[in-house]
Amino acid sequence: MLREVLSTELYTILLVICLIIVAIAKFLFPKRFYDFLSLLVNFRYIKVYSREQKFFDLFEGLLFINLILGLSIFCLLCFNLNVNIVESNYLLPPKLAFGIGALLLIKILLERLIGSILSIDTIIESYIFQKVSYKNFIGLLLIAINAILIYSWQPTYFNTTLFVIILLIINSYGILLFIKNNLKKIKRNWFYFILYLCALEISPYLVLYKLYTLQ
Repeated sequence: MLREVLSTELYTILLVICLIIVAIAKFLFPKRFYDFLSLLVNFRYIKVYSREQKFFDLFEGLLFINLILGLSIFCLLCFNLNVNIVESNYLLPPKLAFGIGALLLIKILLERLIGSILSIDTIIESYIFQKVSYKNFIGLLLIAINAILIYSWQPTYFNTTLFVIILLIINSYGILLFIKNNLKKIKRNWFYFILYLCALEISPYLVLYKLYTLQ
């Protein structure tokens, strides 16, 4: 019997929304967008725009919305490997996107709060900006990855796991790069920073891995 899945039409609509959001970001901030595209090979974006960071940044906000939608699509594709998703359940993607967005925002606010409590605000502010930038870059890659899984490759445990590993490597690369470039500052607060990493960066992935292996 064929598996019931969310229709390709719905995935197409979500992907088009992602492309429109990215196009708006590119139209409003053309120079910054091109600097952002070279994030993995050029440190200019982090050096220049980290000085201009605000509590709410429209450019980062647009790319953050794209990230949330991209993660929602990818999670649905992975989730459907184990559980049948009823085709008529069109409310599931918005609910999932809202949940992912809320969790990420709460985590960022919690990180700022802990940074303030531990008196390492300057380090944490820079760290959050770089981390969010790399996550938003992952959001761009998810447009291509989701398109491949929807229209070309049938989602399997192998290819979804492969894509997850690639995305985790990029995310880890951003963290390691920050540590390397701010080693002197971190050394002065190394205990608090390691405590911060263990509590808010490493432990969530361990919990997710545990939940995944229990399935």
